[in-house]
Amino acid sequence: MRAGTELGRVRGLGSARAGTHHWWLQRLTAAGNVLLVVWFVASLLRLPSYDYEVVTGWLSSPLVAVAMLLLTVNVFWHLRLGLQIVIEDYVHNEASKIGLLVLLNFYAIGGAAIAVFSILKIAFSGAAS
Repeated sequence: MRAGTELGRVRGLGSARAGTHHWWLQRLTAAGNVLLVVWFVASLLRLPSYDYEVVTGWLSSPLVAVAMLLLTVNVFWHLRLGLQIVIEDYVHNEASKIGLLVLLNFYAIGGAAIAVFSILKIAFSGAAS
């Protein structure tokens, strides 16, 4: 015989209600990625050539720069959400899990920051670089 009630054994092991929010964020960022990647590919295909001057001139347009910033932030956010789930599900050692989650956050934030800085630098300097 086990001591305690069924509720007592389950308490603390159930849903923390954070999974639904995470699931919705993954779906929203995925939908955003689809829209923004389709825009990105279509925009690139419309360029007359892919040399430095043409691409930097295209990226110096305010609407293009804002869309690229949205794409960049959305892709890194989606990457972080997806890899967080993989780490939480498949890494069982708590110390390793925390360490990998910290590294993932540094990677995602750092990569997004470098990309955002690069886009803004091109956007504000114009095609005359």
